Amino acid sequence: MVYQIRVKGHLGSQWADWFGGMTITPTDNGDTLLTGPVVDQAALYGLLKRVRDLGVPLISAVWIKSGQSKVPGVKVRIERRTTDDGQRTIE
Repeated sequence: MVYQIRVKGHLGSQWADWFGGMTITPTDNGDTLLTGPVVDQAALYGLLKRVRDLGVPLISAVWIKSGQSKVPGVKVRIERRTTDDGQRTIE
């Protein structure tokens, strides 16, 4: 599943690793969108906990379909891959 998490304030791209490689997109209204795949509810709660730990206000967390985005010009792409050990990943 792909989620788009909106937080108040602008975050720089250096926070991408902190948020598990999510795409970080600042918006014109001063918010930031974190967009990317989330493998399950536990991973989603982990991301939301990181937002809380960072101290930025959470505005929304929305599940989106592949190819859709709440920001014009931002496309979401999902790739399913199998690792060498047989694990499936979503990118």
